[in-house]
Amino acid sequence: MLSQGSLWKVMDQNKKKLNVAAAAMDHIHNDCILGMGTGSTVNFLIDLIPDIKNKISAVASSSLETEKRLKSHGFTVSSLRELGNLDLYIDGADEATDNLNLIKGGGGALTREKILAAASSKFICIIDDTKLVPFLGKFPLPIEVIPMARSFVSREMIKLKGQPVWRENFLTDNGNDIIDVHNLKITDPLELEATINQITGVVSVGIFAKRSADILLIANNDGIEAINS
Repeated sequence: MLSQGSLWKVMDQNKKKLNVAAAAMDHIHNDCILGMGTGSTVNFLIDLIPDIKNKISAVASSSLETEKRLKSHGFTVSSLRELGNLDLYIDGADEATDNLNLIKGGGGALTREKILAAASSKFICIIDDTKLVPFLGKFPLPIEVIPMARSFVSREMIKLKGQPVWRENFLTDNGNDIIDVHNLKITDPLELEATINQITGVVSVGIFAKRSADILLIANNDGIEAINS
């Protein structure tokens, strides 16, 4: 059971998530072809967008979890191959820096999230201020790997001074494994993203630097702060 102090902290964080989700709605324009991310902050947005359903011409989902939630609100979820490019992709992050680099994949949907972000004209990341960091790496870096390559990729991550931990009893929507790499101080996200992507057996790494966010919306005690690329 949560202590009273912990409960208030959770309630405050949820209020910020709701506020930043509401702020993101202002960026959804008429006839928008929308991509939706995965996670607790995005869930607040999914619960809000039925109020502007008339603005959304089509929606694509980054995970089965998000697809289920969208359908529960009466949305028809289309595949990316049906839609082509997207106008807008909205997602959260596990960590973000003020130069708009991100770590994502705490929920295990990093590959599909990265695909939708790459296919979108604009990528808006929504976070509360606890996710804003001076550099990436305190949050364990998720890497989606082909199952037979899990041990090999783990050994390669040790060479990069990380501590890999297999996410047990978890499979991605693509049927793959996740390795969470601890104790990385990521000073050059773009270079590390490229390095890890080149390791045989890696499907995707949770660094979003090559395709970083275009706009970062941050909820704090004073309201909403926006950082633009």
